[in-house]
Amino acid sequence: MKRWSIYTPEGVQDILFEQCRIKRKLEAGLRRLFTSYGFIEMETPTIEFYDAFGGEIGLIRQESMYKFCDGKGRLLVLRPDLTVPIARVVATRVREESLPLKCCYIGNTFCFDELGGGKQNEFTQAGVEILGIHSPEADAEVISMAVKAVKACGLEDFQIDIGQVDFFKGIMEKSGLSPDEVEEVRELIDRKDFVAVEQVMNRHEVSDDLKALILDLPRLFGNKDILAGISRDPIGEKASAALDYLQKVLDILEDRGMGRYVSIDLGMVQSLNYYTGIVFRGYTYGVGFPILSGGRYDGLVSKFGKDCPATGFSMGINMIMMALERQGRIENGDCQGILITYEEGARKYADAYCEKVVAEGGIAELDIGMGGLEACLKYARAKGLEKVLLFRADGNFETFERSTDL
Repeated sequence: MKRWSIYTPEGVQDILFEQCRIKRKLEAGLRRLFTSYGFIEMETPTIEFYDAFGGEIGLIRQESMYKFCDGKGRLLVLRPDLTVPIARVVATRVREESLPLKCCYIGNTFCFDELGGGKQNEFTQAGVEILGIHSPEADAEVISMAVKAVKACGLEDFQIDIGQVDFFKGIMEKSGLSPDEVEEVRELIDRKDFVAVEQVMNRHEVSDDLKALILDLPRLFGNKDILAGISRDPIGEKASAALDYLQKVLDILEDRGMGRYVSIDLGMVQSLNYYTGIVFRGYTYGVGFPILSGGRYDGLVSKFGKDCPATGFSMGINMIMMALERQGRIENGDCQGILITYEEGARKYADAYCEKVVAEGGIAELDIGMGGLEACLKYARAKGLEKVLLFRADGNFETFERSTDL
């Protein structure tokens, strides 16, 4: 019989030593980046009521969530997402704050079979949200922050694919399909299932021009020239306005020097009950899943009682680490820190020097094993310390450098 106390459950992991150092460094760099551009950090509870995500709101499938009950029998979840709690807070706790409100976050989320965690059930998300404004500038700002965030993590070869949910909604309205059929087509297009999309469309009386465009959606990806090639006559006002909006966002990104990182994917049609306009995903080589995703979600905050447009993105820290490792971009930890040992009668000198190094921002350890110099050198080698200092009883010390003695 297995001793389950010595294992971790499926989908979670221990993050040890060097990996933890790398992860904390990434998180610190992202926090610095976000706050430097005026985003204010927010932290929401790990435990939320189930109704904030499921139930009547129906934002996330209940099978995807970790569910349990509190002492009163009320259904709770471990948060599967960080955007939804921020929408809840903006609609309730800070509803009188002046808008637009720029928020950022870094925290763990919990979800079964979530691609954003690389098939992990617990994974770390970092992201930003802009609430209270609907403009191409706001969407471009979020996409720009996504580009800067990926670069801040040390990746250079990546791409942000941008879609437009309202374009899809507009042509679906023109097609006359039922809501269930629209959702079926959306799922097939999102999977880029060319044959199945054609089979669905052949069951309906749709104009030839519109049918051809719908069947071509999975192939409409590439540079901004794609927009110029789409005829506006058969698609209607809503879809045309969506393309004009997308063009404005692309123009802003071009002016901000982000053009080479972005491309268009009009076949990107993520969940229609969540996103309402611009949507995007970030990809890099070596990882089979998006490293980030985001978009405009103007209807989300209203589900909690306040009409408030919003846009944002979240990045999977676990996916970023996987990409860095597979691309050979993980930096080895620099040899840093010193170990201070001492002879009998020299403890006060060793301790004073240790405190001085720490006060000046360095890393220093006081020998607590007292196993002699050889034991100290062995420990320093194993831990990758820079040097060992041996204090004498007269207050002087001898230095043993990593490059020669360790």
